[in-house]
Amino acid sequence: MSSPPVGPTSAYGAAGVDYHALDAGKRRALSAALATSGLLSARGGTAIDDSRGEPAFVFELGGQTFAFVVEGLGTKSVIARQVEDQLGVIAFASVAYDTVAAIVNDLCCVGALPLVVNAYFATGSSHWYEHEERQAALLAGWQRACVDAGATWGGGESPSLPGMVAEPEIELAGSAIGVVPASRQPIFGAALAPGDEIVFVQSSGLHANGASLARMVAKDLPDGYRTPLPSGRSFGEALLDPSLIYVPLVQALTVSDLDVHYLSHITGHGLLKLMRPRRDLGYRITRLPKAPEVLEFLVQAAHMSPKAAYSTFNMGCGFAIYCAPGAGEGVVTLATQLDLAAHVAGTVEPGPRRVVLEEIDVVFEDSDMDLAPRHAV
Repeated sequence: MSSPPVGPTSAYGAAGVDYHALDAGKRRALSAALATSGLLSARGGTAIDDSRGEPAFVFELGGQTFAFVVEGLGTKSVIARQVEDQLGVIAFASVAYDTVAAIVNDLCCVGALPLVVNAYFATGSSHWYEHEERQAALLAGWQRACVDAGATWGGGESPSLPGMVAEPEIELAGSAIGVVPASRQPIFGAALAPGDEIVFVQSSGLHANGASLARMVAKDLPDGYRTPLPSGRSFGEALLDPSLIYVPLVQALTVSDLDVHYLSHITGHGLLKLMRPRRDLGYRITRLPKAPEVLEFLVQAAHMSPKAAYSTFNMGCGFAIYCAPGAGEGVVTLATQLDLAAHVAGTVEPGPRRVVLEEIDVVFEDSDMDLAPRHAV
């Protein structure tokens, strides 16, 4: 007898990830950070506190507007190591690329284009670097992603942390600083209004979230990462398809006459991220993309309900662009020119704040995701 469908808390909680606890921690951290905003004035800058709770922090300095972000890959590097052990395939170029993609895609959500990306490679043992082919793949993947994002690789840190990081593993993370084009304002969703169109841009697969659940599924499969998908590809191979970098699309939008009101990188929380703006608005999706094969397999193998699936994985949408009425097809055209599949997926409507996925009869309410900071006193 098959297991009953599970919700997002039970599915991801079984893999050791509790989003409710993580989100509460983020809100507390944002509140503490908010109390330091005034210190930037001593250096001639101004903190833009409207960016608190957005994917990147925005500030002004020397007449320009900059954005800064720190991001990590999570446990997908563990999948790369396990796939190497089981299939003999060195996939660290892919997860290095994933890490840079996670960083720069968050950065460009506020309308900034990356200038410099720095790397953080933490290992459980310096022995990790003795495998020269693996190290070469890691560096090549990071460099290629920086080139694709149009960003300089500035440097980084590579500590060995025995006792903190497991000996066979590497933790991949990094940071980036970007600049908002002089002719543009940073994007925080203030212009969002009922009638705006929402464009979905394709994902390539797992991207950088859901890896802990994917590892749990692989552990329970008799053939592990060797398990064939319907297409014939192995589960492990498909999990490690590199993420897409959306910076070229955002750059194209900044030089277009299209009126863009918000940008959302669909990562943790899945399509819950559509209501990241702290606005009393609804987001009605009438056309969902086809989910990548590997995500469909994960959903089935983990016995996830549609609500759990769409609040955990990107389910085929890696990036969402909210634009003025009538501008959606123009955004789709730009994406297509960059070889990114996209379509007008839905519209913004009057509140309450929620996401409605019409095709699968799923509704996410305001209380399902709250990343807003608490104001400091």
